[in-house]
Amino acid sequence: MADLLVELEIGPVAHGGHCVARHEGRVVFVRHTLPGERVRALLTDAEPDAKFWRADAVEVLDASPDRVPSAWPQAGPGGVGGGELAHVALPAQRAWKAAVLREQLQRLGRVDRDVTVRALPGDDERGGLAWRTRIDLVADAAGRAGMRRHRSHDVVALDAMPLAVDAIAELGLFERRWHAGAHIEAVAPVGGDRPIVLVDGEPYDLGRRRPDTRPNARTSVREVVTVGDREHVYRVAAAGFWQVHREAAGTLVEAVLRGVGDVTGAAVLDLYAGAGLFTAPLADAVADGTVVSVEGDARAVRDARRNLHDRSNVELHVGDVTRVLRGDQDAGSGVVHADVVVLDPPRAGAGRKVVDAVTALRPERIVYVACDPAALARDVALLGEAGYGLAELDGYDLFPMTHHVEAVAVLTR
Repeated sequence: MADLLVELEIGPVAHGGHCVARHEGRVVFVRHTLPGERVRALLTDAEPDAKFWRADAVEVLDASPDRVPSAWPQAGPGGVGGGELAHVALPAQRAWKAAVLREQLQRLGRVDRDVTVRALPGDDERGGLAWRTRIDLVADAAGRAGMRRHRSHDVVALDAMPLAVDAIAELGLFERRWHAGAHIEAVAPVGGDRPIVLVDGEPYDLGRRRPDTRPNARTSVREVVTVGDREHVYRVAAAGFWQVHREAAGTLVEAVLRGVGDVTGAAVLDLYAGAGLFTAPLADAVADGTVVSVEGDARAVRDARRNLHDRSNVELHVGDVTRVLRGDQDAGSGVVHADVVVLDPPRAGAGRKVVDAVTALRPERIVYVACDPAALARDVALLGEAGYGLAELDGYDLFPMTHHVEAVAVLTR
């Protein structure tokens, strides 16, 4: 093992939660460090013919002033994924993410833009902890709840998950024993509903320590999103997708509504619409206009139908976004007009086909919600080729202690 330890001078941050260093001319991506540090690092992926190596900093020889005691030691070197910036002070975490956004936009999007990454309400007071309303765990061979080791299938048993909200922490998931390999999901919705636990996808009764097989066992939760003086109530499948940070849904709705501007009477297209997080407030904002919502996941569309049943100005489509826009499937003649497009694509981004289909509609404004800086930058470049310029961009720290960052971009024709 000693021959896998190297001493490194750490360079700039890079997309993915690591920093860049060089060892004998080779690029090494190093986790658990900070720019300017000198560390002793354990090489974790160092094939002789690889283009680059990976390493974990296991000893800090010269520390950055932005280094703090880890808020989650079990996510440190050799530990679980999901807390790779726990050793970084919160302001420096946001500066890290802003630097990545800037670099990706410049390199892939061909746009020079300064970026600010904003904290969400309550995070500074909580030290960047207790924000996750949803966690996924897996039981090890002894039945102890834990998470996967970074870039591994090995399970590391945990005694706590400090990123989880208090309502989840109080469930006692880590004190229990589960069957080996059990997939444990815990959801604590915002708005008053009690938490729900699923084991292997099925409702679980914590009190009786067994699956909840009742026909009326809860499989969905009520999420309440407050924007200004208005509450939006959503019913979503507990195992379905919903924003994880307790303040994320409201923060993103506010950002999207600012981005679309005055859309009274407009035709708005909401792509990758999920259970209707943006569709509902957009339907209120357009008044006598229309919102066309497109989502590929049938379960999410079922939730959306329930959440939007009282809004007659919403049209829901289930299917591949490009095919729905073009009318290639159960979508009539396709979408023929949109004044404004809102899109919240998966981590891979929208891509050429979706961008071409969207820009063919010639909307005046596109509001793009991005969870991956590289995908956003690639799509900004594609939109630029079609005549859309980046007018506004804000970053949001929806995932403290991790390298992940959300961004909302506004592009205009």
